[in-house]
Amino acid sequence: MTMQTISLLDLSFAFAPVAIVVGVLYWWSLGGGNAVYALIRMLIQLLLIGYVLTYIFQADNALIVIGVLTMMLLVSSWISLRSLQKKSKLAYAKILISISIGGVFTLLLVTQAVLTLDPWFEPQYVIPLAGMIFANSMNTVSLAAERFDSERNQHGYMESRRIALRACMIPVINSLFAVGLVSLPGMMTGQILSGVSPLIAARYQIVVMCMIFGSAGISAVCYLILIERGQSRQRESNP
Repeated sequence: MTMQTISLLDLSFAFAPVAIVVGVLYWWSLGGGNAVYALIRMLIQLLLIGYVLTYIFQADNALIVIGVLTMMLLVSSWISLRSLQKKSKLAYAKILISISIGGVFTLLLVTQAVLTLDPWFEPQYVIPLAGMIFANSMNTVSLAAERFDSERNQHGYMESRRIALRACMIPVINSLFAVGLVSLPGMMTGQILSGVSPLIAARYQIVVMCMIFGSAGISAVCYLILIERGQSRQRESNP
């Protein structure tokens, strides 16, 4: 079984439920402009990334892959910074370090120990896996940062850290409970649709779920530790 090619005409049918939702937003005076803008951006971004990935896969160059991974880390850290009320270069650096530690460690472990890629930078594997890892680390660190800031005004560091870590891990833990019962994640669904045995697809999905949980948790823990060190220095300089 080969993956079915979706024609542009067939693709247009996927926008039917989208049009219904946008219509209701306008009908209920909620304003569908933001949704339309998001949809247009989604189309442009995915079409562009399709061309970009085609070039990267054909180039098969380690430096290009490293450059793409670096850009993904920089952008994901910048997006995480948006959840903070007080934004600064130091806060960005802490987020970047946290996502890099959790994300890069997990990516190297999965690609080199679990999948044993040859060459090690094989872009067809490294870039999609990095995208999943960095995106989940980004979301988790963003939640941890926002929750820690809100709790710090009421509790001490240890209690705020505990609450923030528990809160930021809820989406990841919920996804572990739901996988296989409520949802078949994208990677597993894609493999099944392309003809891969469900048993093999399940193994790949286990790897994905472990790397998402591990990278998200490690990144959040690193951020919360770096935050405390920064606050400790501030207290020492301002007795």
